[in-house]
Amino acid sequence: MRSLLAILFGVGTAISNALAVTAQHVASSAGERRGRAWWRGVLRHPLWLLGWIALGSSLVTQAAALHFGPLSLVQPLLVSELVVALVVRRMWRRQHLTRRAWVSALVTSAALAGALLLSQPHGGHSPRLSAWVVASLATTLVVLALVLSARRPSPAWRAGCYGAATALLWAYEAAFIKSATQVLVSRGPTGLFESPTLYGLVVTGVCGLVTEQLALREGPLRISQPLIVIVDPLASVLYGVVLFRERVSHSPVVLVGVALLVAVVVGGVVVMSDAVPETLGATSRNDAEGLTE
Repeated sequence: MRSLLAILFGVGTAISNALAVTAQHVASSAGERRGRAWWRGVLRHPLWLLGWIALGSSLVTQAAALHFGPLSLVQPLLVSELVVALVVRRMWRRQHLTRRAWVSALVTSAALAGALLLSQPHGGHSPRLSAWVVASLATTLVVLALVLSARRPSPAWRAGCYGAATALLWAYEAAFIKSATQVLVSRGPTGLFESPTLYGLVVTGVCGLVTEQLALREGPLRISQPLIVIVDPLASVLYGVVLFRERVSHSPVVLVGVALLVAVVVGGVVVMSDAVPETLGATSRNDAEGLTE
């Protein structure tokens, strides 16, 4: 029953995330592209507020999912955001999507689901302080490297770097959410405010929102969103094993199968990135105006 609830809340999180990213992408890519005028335009855009509401909903459903299931089970479920995002773009933005885009998204989702079934994540314990320190240092270094790499002039490269940084931060934020949920259940609200995990959650969440906005601003959604959706669950599995000591199947046959499925995931992301149409520039501005009428 707990696993079923974790799956249901995990899928709900994916739906909320897809709505949030699409709405905030429209808001971030509309109007001015640089300077303070860009920030003012984003803050005043109604779809940016809608994106925040969807993000708030995803935080609640994600916390519930992580309460009922392990990190390495819940986070991979978020890959269903790929399919939801295509549905949103087709129905909301009225974009024509080729069969190749739909097939690649479905194949990617199926491959990740297969990898999850093969690895069979289960168990878990509260993280040690030493594990938090090592994970925090490693995450900080990798995120800084990605942000510094985003200085190249290519919009696709910048979107990719910021998108990967966002995914890593969100995966780490999920680890803080799970830990904070455990503290809240065992020690109540007072214990939660006394716990450093709450403040780690806030800092990681704010940093993730900043890199997400930069990813949406600097390059095409077809680059940043697949990277966010794919890197997040893969990093979450690693955090689950390292921090929470969650267990996954590690027989040679399973490892080979998981590796092949991950290769399929990478190929699916590459195909989908090429198949999904561009959404920036004047087109996005016109779409944004139409969506708010």
